[in-house]
Amino acid sequence: MFRKNLTLKLFITLIAATLLVGCNKSRDYKNSSRATGWKMNAKEGGFQYNPQSREQETGPGLVFVEGGTFTMGRVQDDPMHDWNNSPNQQHVQSFYMDETEVTNLMYLEYLDWLKQVFPPTDESYRKIYEGAVPDTLVWRNRLGFNEVMTNNYLRHPAYAEYPVVGVSWIQAVEFSNWRTDRVNEMVLANEGITARNAPYEVEPGETFNTATYLNAPTLTYGGNDSITRGGKKSESIAKRSKDSTNLYIQRKDGLLMPAYRLPTEAEWEYAALGLVGLRNYNAYRGKKKYPWEGQYTRSGKRRSRGDQLANFKQGDGDYGGIAGWSDDGADITAQVKSYEPNDFGLYDMAGNVAEWVADVYRPIVDDEFNDFNYYRGNVYTKNAIGEDGKVKVVTKDSIVFDTLSNGKIVARNLPGGILQVPVDENETYLRTNFSQSDNRDYRDGDKRSSRYYQSFADEEGEGADNTNRMYNSPIQKVYVDSSGTLDRQYDKSSNRTTLIDNEVRVYKGGSWRDRDYWLDPAQRRYFPQDMATDYIGFRCAMSRVGSKSKKGKRPRN
Repeated sequence: MFRKNLTLKLFITLIAATLLVGCNKSRDYKNSSRATGWKMNAKEGGFQYNPQSREQETGPGLVFVEGGTFTMGRVQDDPMHDWNNSPNQQHVQSFYMDETEVTNLMYLEYLDWLKQVFPPTDESYRKIYEGAVPDTLVWRNRLGFNEVMTNNYLRHPAYAEYPVVGVSWIQAVEFSNWRTDRVNEMVLANEGITARNAPYEVEPGETFNTATYLNAPTLTYGGNDSITRGGKKSESIAKRSKDSTNLYIQRKDGLLMPAYRLPTEAEWEYAALGLVGLRNYNAYRGKKKYPWEGQYTRSGKRRSRGDQLANFKQGDGDYGGIAGWSDDGADITAQVKSYEPNDFGLYDMAGNVAEWVADVYRPIVDDEFNDFNYYRGNVYTKNAIGEDGKVKVVTKDSIVFDTLSNGKIVARNLPGGILQVPVDENETYLRTNFSQSDNRDYRDGDKRSSRYYQSFADEEGEGADNTNRMYNSPIQKVYVDSSGTLDRQYDKSSNRTTLIDNEVRVYKGGSWRDRDYWLDPAQRRYFPQDMATDYIGFRCAMSRVGSKSKKGKRPRN
């Protein structure tokens, strides 16, 4: 009898478990919470969530770069003896990158927008536009006649699809920020969230900013609720959602794109190598010399045999080769897409112009500390909060201008954006992953990494000439007096030993001025972030959110 009862209990338990498993398998949790079982997106209330979250769309101008592991740096000979690109294995996440360099036409669109929204005729805005204009004088040479480029390269339509040059790293970052806001503004307009003609109907200085819309949507477009036509308010600028929540679009809705930005050095080098098209062990281990397959700069294909694969300086006094068969098609820069793309679909990742990347330059890549999404240059900030508990949005009267070491004045923030301040102990207390806002010197330039290991001199004060700084670079000081006159104080010290500091940035890739040695994606150089040249341009990148691959989830066995 006992055995029969035990068998019956086991049978009932098995049936119940089977039913429970079957019930769980049939539940898709599309309309109910996996955590609590409560219904979501109900008209009566509850948590509102978009179950139809879509795959991240590819932003304008971008191509998808699937992340992976690669050997960053060179494993081949180093005739320059720089020893600043020792090979190390890194992994980068998937991301997006511009298929071409930013062109003159793209940059002129930015300048035109600045001129309309922040008219230079208004003294409060004048330096915003002036600080964004590329330096066309970079084309001048004391013993060369280059005035045709000085006068025409940026604005003449013949050069519209050529890469923009004369742009500093700071200007490239500001262009990326502007591009983020304009693309997200277009996304909201296309979805009917904001009025399509809002950018043209508001007053000067009233503009859309992505961070402001997410954190304080009522302050978007200067806080205006609607467009005024003929003295009457008509169309709403920032419409609310059509569901019961009546809320503005939020990040969880999946509509807004991540920020456009400069690629990190690791991302740029990985994308330039284009390893996705190869199944070659030597290429994976760092033996790939160029963005294309092979060890030569001329094509070996039957139809194009002998043609140059990039735009670079071929020898002393030889910027394009002999006219005709041997010519590479350009003596200065070339129109974008003049050469074949690499296996990621990226054009001119070698030659044409070198390109700014996000990183602060140091002679080594510290792979012992980090080998995932490596980047040196983190300066963590947070939104400034006013006494009323709301974020501080920059206004016409609160624009902060920076005077750069070369005397040029640029706007640190634009009206409509949120004022940023360094993170403090509220964010760093008892943390193990970071302890301060500025991490550019971490493990290479800070006190602990210096052989002196003592308190550094105050670089702004009496001890500014102290040589105990790890990187004893010149300290240039430029001030603007009340009349607007620049007071330039050049560093005349004879004790300076390097140009490396936190204000110099890495640039990658060869240019039309460089020999083929610099076409190797592993090569790295640096330049002051507030200066520009006629051979450095840039392209933008965007982080990938969600799955690593565009193919989505891997199927279960």
